[in-house]
Amino acid sequence: MDLKLTGKRALVSGASKGIGRATALELAREGCDVVLVARTRATLDEAAADIRGRCQVGVQAIAADLSRQAEIERVAAEAAEIDILVNNAGAIPAGDLMALDDAAFRAAWDLKVFGYISMCRAFWPVLKARGGVIVNVIGAAAEWLDPGYICGSTGNAALAAFTRALGKQAQKEGMRVVGIHPGPTATDRFAIRFKARAAQELGDETRWRELTGSLPYGRPAEPEEVAAAVAFLASPRSGYTTGSILTMDGAIRS
Repeated sequence: MDLKLTGKRALVSGASKGIGRATALELAREGCDVVLVARTRATLDEAAADIRGRCQVGVQAIAADLSRQAEIERVAAEAAEIDILVNNAGAIPAGDLMALDDAAFRAAWDLKVFGYISMCRAFWPVLKARGGVIVNVIGAAAEWLDPGYICGSTGNAALAAFTRALGKQAQKEGMRVVGIHPGPTATDRFAIRFKARAAQELGDETRWRELTGSLPYGRPAEPEEVAAAVAFLASPRSGYTTGSILTMDGAIRS
C-alpha cells in the first residue's frame, strides 16, 4: 500500500533507539525526510547515518533534552517546517506511590507529559499551516492503571486525555492528532529488564526471550510493528482519524 507520504517531512523524538528509531526508519522508507531528536549525540548520529545509508531522503539530527522548554524552542527553530510530529521521547520509572518521591514524578513528567504537550504547542502553528499530523506514542499503562507503575500509568492517562481533546481541536483546524498505546515491546529497556530476570532465573541473560512466553503470541511486540502503525496513522490513508488512540498490547489485559 502506498501511504502517500513521499515528500513529507517528519520529526521523531526519542529517535536514537527503540520505537523512535524504528519509526524514523519506517517513515524514511515511505519517502519522508526525517528529523531525528534525542538526548545522546553519539547514538543519535549513528541512527541518522544508518537511515542515510538505507534511504534516499533528507535526514537531520538534533541533540536536545526535551524536558527543558528552551531546548524544545531550539528544536522547533532548527527543524523549521514539518508535516508530521511523532512524540515518543520519555522513560518513566516503575514503583508504587511510596517508592517514588515528587522529584521522580516531576523528572519523568517533564520529559514525557510536559515534553509532549510543549512539543505540540511549539509545532502547532506550522502543522496547522501545512495540514499536519501529530502522533503521540503513549503506552498501554494508560489503560492498565498499574499501582506498581503509578507514575507511568498516571502520566500516560493524562497524555491519552490530552490526545483525545487536542484531536477534537485539530479537526476544526484542518489537522489530525492521534495516539498509540504500545504494550510490552522489545526495546533495549524491555530487554534489560528481562536479561536481569534471565540471569537470575536461568543463569544466562542471553536466554531472556524464553521468559516472554506468557505474553500474547509468546513474544513482545517488535518496534517495527509499532512503527508501521505510526506511519499508517500519520498518512493520508488514515485521513479521517483524529482524537483516536490505537492500543497495541495483544489484548494482554483484556
